[in-house]
Amino acid sequence: MDKEQRKQFYQQQAENLAVEIRRLRKRNTTFVIAELVSFALIIVSVVAYLSTDTGYTCLYLAVLMLMAYIVIRRQDVRNSDRTERLENTHRVYQKELAYLDKNFSVFGDGEDYVDPQHPYSFDLDVFGRDSLFNRVNRTITTGGSDWLANEFKNEQDDWSCQQISDKREAIRELAEAEPLRTRFLSYGQQSVINTDEVLKALQGIGKVRLPRWPQSLISWLVVCVAIAGLLLSIVLACLGTIAAKIPIIWMVAQFCIVYVLHVRTLREADKAVNKIHQQLSKYIALILLIVHSDLKSKVNRDIVAELGGEGHGALTSFAELQRILDGLDRRGNQLGLFLTDAFACSDYFLVRRFLRWREHDLFRIEDWIKAVSHFDALVSMATFRYNEPSAIDAEIVESDKVIYEAESISHPFLGSQAVANDFNLSDGHYYIITGANMAGKSTFLRTIGVNYILAVCGMPVFAKRLKVSVFSLFSSMRTTDDLTHGISYFNAELIRLQQLIRYCKQNHHTLIILDEILKGTNSLDKLNGSRLFLQSISDLPVTGIVATHDLELSRMADCQSGRFHNFCFEIQLSDEITYTYHITEGVARNQNATYLLKNILQEQDLWRTEQV
Repeated sequence: MDKEQRKQFYQQQAENLAVEIRRLRKRNTTFVIAELVSFALIIVSVVAYLSTDTGYTCLYLAVLMLMAYIVIRRQDVRNSDRTERLENTHRVYQKELAYLDKNFSVFGDGEDYVDPQHPYSFDLDVFGRDSLFNRVNRTITTGGSDWLANEFKNEQDDWSCQQISDKREAIRELAEAEPLRTRFLSYGQQSVINTDEVLKALQGIGKVRLPRWPQSLISWLVVCVAIAGLLLSIVLACLGTIAAKIPIIWMVAQFCIVYVLHVRTLREADKAVNKIHQQLSKYIALILLIVHSDLKSKVNRDIVAELGGEGHGALTSFAELQRILDGLDRRGNQLGLFLTDAFACSDYFLVRRFLRWREHDLFRIEDWIKAVSHFDALVSMATFRYNEPSAIDAEIVESDKVIYEAESISHPFLGSQAVANDFNLSDGHYYIITGANMAGKSTFLRTIGVNYILAVCGMPVFAKRLKVSVFSLFSSMRTTDDLTHGISYFNAELIRLQQLIRYCKQNHHTLIILDEILKGTNSLDKLNGSRLFLQSISDLPVTGIVATHDLELSRMADCQSGRFHNFCFEIQLSDEITYTYHITEGVARNQNATYLLKNILQEQDLWRTEQV
């Protein structure tokens, strides 16, 4: 399917769901009316039974109406749950339609991950509004968002081709599993699961002081004997063998002992976990969906194996924790607490289960949550792949050199408006790109960088063909001053270049992408400084692309042993400026600043003439 067919698919799914949701809402109204009617009939029947001499007919009718009310109420709850699920699924499709219409505001933009000090993410628009992250992100957990951000921020020179290939295969498999992805995403439409909050609560569980004695066999035997003794005393009291007050005294004493021994422990446990009760049910649903999926790729299988496990896996553990939390919630009912503690010593068994769960499962919970976060990030990347059917897989090759061979490569953000270019990089070589303002230099630099990030993340790239090795990446394109800390623009440039040099010394085979070195100084100083910097950096294992307006810098191609090459984005000047956005070999001849300024001045003079 092409992009238009994707859009038609989303529209059809959204329309079908809207029809079904309207039908279910009408049923919900019917159920509410039926509940009110059945409840009213219960009241009428009971009143009629008590106030008239009609025998048991009205009482039978009341019982029948009560049964009808229970059945209707259960169907109403199921109908409401199904309506909510379909509404969440409908939101997923609506958001994908917004994506295809270039409205990314419905997705998290990753503004929290913006870091001007990062080697490349700030310059290449990886995070922030309308960024790469904003386009890809569909995560429903904060852990998944962090995982996706780390994929984009990773310095990547430690990834093997096999790891990238395995990740790409997992993304491809999930891209084809559209119902699975949509169902997964639907669980996060009401609210995002706060992974940090869940982990913090779980860490709090580990710090709760719990007595060890409830785990002992002796304590278990004592409690079982006490419960059996209470039941026996009740039976004997009913038979008249013992006084009726004995089981009552036994029951009160048993409640007091159990309550006093466990109230503090359970209060601390409840305080540690009560914030994650609702989010835990979502984790259970997500784990259930992942474990029961029929995924075959290595990365996806590893996640399923991590969550499923042998015997006591994540699903069993989370379900047990959910039951423990439900038990803690039920303690809020004072009457229920008295009866359950008095007859069944429920607080004792709750502490015992809590101890067993913490001992066997708590240390594995963090790994399970990480597995869900990993899957969450993969679903986002797979959705992006599904939405961009024209993008292709890059060829990742093993090499200790910088390899970058692109055919018809374009910027992912420009869509059908993008102008594609061919461009190859050779290890240890430098490419000086000249051209007029707005001719396409900066966009081209970002095209090279962003497509490389996509490639090593296992995602599709926007080119007819792209062959790359795995190397480090560093850019300097968007330096800003920091007057709050007394850092001028020029000083900020120097700090960034110093950071670049240190980075290149620490990493083997780095591609650097620079846009206008030393913009913050005068022309001659800028030229001499740029030459000095490039001559020095060329002694390191570095490959570079440098965009500049300074045509004199292109003379480095004449005296640097064939390692410097000139490319340009040329414009055509006539009655108006024509931008081709095609990169060619050579040095740019035409500039547009003077031309545009003349036009502005001419328009200004014309305006003054008309005023006179």
